[in-house]
Amino acid sequence: MSNEELAYDFSPMIKVYKDGRVERLNDTDRVPPSTDPKTGVQSKDVVISQEPAISARLYIPKSTTTSAPQTKLPLLIYFHGGGFCVRSSSSRTHHNYLNALVSEANVVAVSVDYRLVPEHPLPAAYDDSWAALKWVASHSDGNGSEDWLNRFADFQRVFFAGNSAGANITHNMAVKLGCDGLVGVKLIGIVLVHPYFWGTEPVGDELTTPAAARDYMAGVWRFACPSTSGSDDPLINPAKDQKLGKLGCEKVLVCVAEKDVLKDRGWHYSETLKKSGWNGAVEVIEAAGEGHSFHLGDPTCDNAVAMKKKIVAFLN
Repeated sequence: MSNEELAYDFSPMIKVYKDGRVERLNDTDRVPPSTDPKTGVQSKDVVISQEPAISARLYIPKSTTTSAPQTKLPLLIYFHGGGFCVRSSSSRTHHNYLNALVSEANVVAVSVDYRLVPEHPLPAAYDDSWAALKWVASHSDGNGSEDWLNRFADFQRVFFAGNSAGANITHNMAVKLGCDGLVGVKLIGIVLVHPYFWGTEPVGDELTTPAAARDYMAGVWRFACPSTSGSDDPLINPAKDQKLGKLGCEKVLVCVAEKDVLKDRGWHYSETLKKSGWNGAVEVIEAAGEGHSFHLGDPTCDNAVAMKKKIVAFLN
């Protein structure tokens, strides 16, 4: 067997070779926590769990060091994207995005670093994300291990957000919170940016989506979650989830992009949610002419600025 024989090829994200070697593509750009010179946002990394290995990057806005007396700020829990298999809380694009969002929204943020596929197949990322949420909630009485959360975070104004696979995690964590509760935490809303949902039956314009693109989306899910029943697993297709109506927040913002193959799933999610018995408010915004996760690659373009402005308003 040649050591170049592929078991999986999900370019441009990841390749897995038959000898077990894993090659993550375009995924080496990591940055340390810092005080951002442009926004004054401070960040630091914290270990949530040694085994399994779960960490997070915390962010506080400049206002926490300049305004007195200090009022508590909304708390944003962020889950990065990357098909469950690439990226991290220290990826440059996510770090830069959160510096800007934390500054403009004047929120405290926790960016969760969950374990990745294929070394840790799903449900590992979901389990890690829930463990991170329980760790965050342990600060709600002001006596947790992390001073920034004790001092600055308002646990009655909590939001979850994520992009792509991170938006999938965001949704599933909100459903779990709605079903199981999270002591000390009031989840106000969730933000799903270009959410990675899928399904066996095409929705919207997916009938015209090339077969290769559809197979890619279904294949990534099977790769990430080997134990799955397929593309109608409730974890990837919320329309098949009998618990959807228990979504544990008051409002949802879904951001989609016109040229993203996942666009119609975002719209379908909104329509399904409205029929589920959930009593909250859902809004969808669509960026014309843009592709998947465009806001990370070009954060200063007009559509990215407009989307960020909408998210800032949603958080306040």
